[in-house]
Parts: sequence; structure tokens; C-alpha cells
Amino acid sequence: MQLVVARIGRAHGIKGEVTVEVRTDEPELRLGPGAVLATDPAALGPLTVETGRVHSGRLLLRFAGVRDRNGAEALRNTLLIADVDPEAVPEDPEEFYDHQLIDLDVVTVDGTEVGRITEISHLPSQDLFIVERPDGSEVMIPFVEEIVTGIDLEEQRAVIDPPPGLIDDRAEIASARDASETEAEAGSGSETGSGSGRGSAGDS
Repeated sequence: MQLVVARIGRAHGIKGEVTVEVRTDEPELRLGPGAVLATDPAALGPLTVETGRVHSGRLLLRFAGVRDRNGAEALRNTLLIADVDPEAVPEDPEEFYDHQLIDLDVVTVDGTEVGRITEISHLPSQDLFIVERPDGSEVMIPFVEEIVTGIDLEEQRAVIDPPPGLIDDRAEIASARDASETEAEAGSGSETGSGSGRGSAGDS
């Protein structure tokens, strides 16, 4: 199985290094020195990782045969693709490969359907599930223990306990709160309370 493990960014310095947007939980394994990676576009590869280091929180790679800034810049936006055993699983039972998570159904703890995972976004601070909802819209769900309470590969689903506003339409929530507060305020005749209530709804 071939999986995208990184995307090459801009050139760094003048000796052929490039910044890399990592798309794997195991960069040491997939992007370590000696790793041979296919590319998209295919004509630019395969590329062999010669050196790797972290600089200012970003991974920098240099590939065999790329010795200057021009060569590095020519690789910009190229996807790096690794061959992965589809049966392989991470050593840590709490970790998962992207291909294990793609297409999982996402439901809340009370069984409400949210959608289907279509992509995993690897950010410096955390990973995000990109979830396609039944209406075609997308929602981003942080892959953290407080929100994602369980991954069941046998049942092919991820169970989440989302905080208010994460998967709801914020505008609809605010509108509903404003409407209920307006009705209450109409009964009390409090104009000052009306302004205070709108501020409270907007901050939530």
C-alpha cells in the first residue's frame, strides 16, 4: 500500500535542504536517512533521504543528488509516498496509521451520526480528523483523548464526545439562544437585559 507521508515545502538555505509538511505519525521511520520515497509527480522521484533535522519546529530534509537551492526549489509541493504494509500496526495500541482511520464512521457517545473521516491533517500542535457530514459539509475534530473517546477498528467507527459548538452550527445555536432570550426579555420589558444577553450568547 502506498501512502502520502509528507509534502515538500520551500527550499531552506543554499545547500539543497527543504522544509517538509509531515503527514505521518512516524517521521523517524518513514522519512529517516536512507528512506526511498516515490513522488507525485512521479517524474521527480524516487527520492532518497540523505539527511534530516528539525529546525524551529520544522523538519528539514536533504535528498541525494540535490545540492543547491535551485534543485531544492524545483521539488516544492511534491508529495512524498512510502510503501506501507497494510497489515502493519503501530507498536503503541493508542496510535493508529492514517489508513486505519480513513473512512471510519464518526458518532457521538450517544450514538448520533456525525459523518465519515476523509482525511487526517497533521499539524504541529495536534492531529485533526477531517470529517465529511451527510450533507456534504466538513467539520474538523481534534484527535485528542478528551474528544475522541474511542476507536473501534472492528466496528469501523470513531466515538467522540464533542464540546459545545465543535460540530454544531454556531449560528443556529446563537440564533436559538437569542430568540429564547428575546422572548424572556419581552415579558420583563428589560432593554438593558437584551444587550447583555446578546453579548453572553456571542461569547459562548
